[in-house]
Amino acid sequence: MSINLQKGQRIDLSKDDGGALGRIVVGLGWDVAKKGADIDCDASAILCGADGKTNGLGDTIYFGNLTHPSKAIEHTGDNLTGAGEGDDEQIIVDLKKLPAQYEKVVFVVNIYKGSERNQHFDLIQNAFIRIVDKDNGKEISKYNLSETYPGMTAMIFGEIYRHNGKWKFSAIGQPVQASYIAELVKLYS
Repeated sequence: MSINLQKGQRIDLSKDDGGALGRIVVGLGWDVAKKGADIDCDASAILCGADGKTNGLGDTIYFGNLTHPSKAIEHTGDNLTGAGEGDDEQIIVDLKKLPAQYEKVVFVVNIYKGSERNQHFDLIQNAFIRIVDKDNGKEISKYNLSETYPGMTAMIFGEIYRHNGKWKFSAIGQPVQASYIAELVKLYS
């Protein structure tokens, strides 16, 4: 049974039987609040070490870098409009293959050229992040962002992190100003 999370909540990422998960799908979705608006949101995953820092764009999975060199993380492709039901973009993470040097994976969404186009998260509705067990298709948890964020062009949705050898998920929901992935990566550099 899926757990509906609130901002700041954390959960263990484990199977129903308590065993460790292997592969998860991180699904991110959103709708444009105003019909006909052309808003391009981009989901990304930023890999960080024990110090919470990243090594840059090479350790960031996004539309311009779909697969991590370790093959442990893969972005399934860019959705330019957010149209349709369900996940707009998905990032697949193989927790067992993720190299030990990475202690955290941060999932973010930015509005491409948001500042230039005067587009922000106040124009987005029904935004969510969900975690699905890739092996059986069962949703583990979902976090719906219910607030509005005028003037904010990016969102730190959540993160998975290693704690005492086990993976956990934290629902963050922190708005920031960043129209490009490189600006988000700087937050973790």
